[in-house]
Amino acid sequence: MQSARKHLDNLWSRGKDFLGVRYAILGGAMTWVSERNLVSAISNAGGFGVIASGAMSPPLLRAEIQATQALTQEPFGVNLITLHPQLMDLIDVCVEEGVTHVVLAGGLPPAQAITKLKDKGLKVICFAPALVIAKKLVKLGVDALVIEGMEAGGHIGPVSTSVLIQEIIPHVKEIPIFVAGGIGRGEAIVSYLEMGAAGCQLGTRFVCATESIAHPKFKKAFIKAQARDAIISPQLDPRFPVIPVRAISNQASQDFLAYQRELIEQVDRHELEAKEAQLKIEHFWAGALKRAVIEGDIERGSIMAGQSVGMVTQEQSTQEVIEELLLQAKQSVLSRFTH
Repeated sequence: MQSARKHLDNLWSRGKDFLGVRYAILGGAMTWVSERNLVSAISNAGGFGVIASGAMSPPLLRAEIQATQALTQEPFGVNLITLHPQLMDLIDVCVEEGVTHVVLAGGLPPAQAITKLKDKGLKVICFAPALVIAKKLVKLGVDALVIEGMEAGGHIGPVSTSVLIQEIIPHVKEIPIFVAGGIGRGEAIVSYLEMGAAGCQLGTRFVCATESIAHPKFKKAFIKAQARDAIISPQLDPRFPVIPVRAISNQASQDFLAYQRELIEQVDRHELEAKEAQLKIEHFWAGALKRAVIEGDIERGSIMAGQSVGMVTQEQSTQEVIEELLLQAKQSVLSRFTH
């Protein structure tokens, strides 16, 4: 087991050094879930917790960072949404509060945001959904990339993790790359590390941690679900594009279909402008995640989950989740040594 541990340490040494942690396991930033309690628990267990700032105002983010710092002495990051109207102010907060790593998500980040973070000595991590974007981000000076496949929960792209890793990793050697989407076991982590990843990002696997503030009903929905239950929100008409979101199918999924159908019919009957219908479609899910995560309305709320949800079978501490992943990873390495 000692040799397996050493091999694993070597495999993710680049990711560990970049994050400043014992294990190159990033916590995926999940709105309403990735707050002070779960983030600090992931960092305290040797991983790298990431605060999901979502729509937080600068004062709210400041309070969340300070509260997380009170719970851990270990490194953690902050995920900022690039479309946030106060993005530059949020960056100021991260700088002032001594945050070391910022993840820019939700679209191609503005060059001035990257420059500002770099000038202040912070490490910048961005998402690359395709090779051309990965290369562009490297040129812009980002310090690391996350490539996330469509198996992930929440807002997703159209390409699977296994394809993205083959498309991007062989051609981008300059900076560390972390892999995300559908990762629920240590064996998968090892396989991605052996393909050249610096580490992995997991979100779904941590939702049912005892430290997670997600509502008991939300956690129960995860524990009951199988991979096939985490479906993509469908688009009924190409005239009204829907940003695909992966979540566990529930009554709200059916309501969304009916709502789209009704709006499309209204547009076809010239009772509604196409632009207004599109806006209504986009606003359907507003507040739906909070309804499910915080209030426990798992019928009318959005239960965002990745396809690895089938591997979430019980509530357990973050420490136990990480220890389980490590044991699986080491056993995977060991079995290769002994065959």
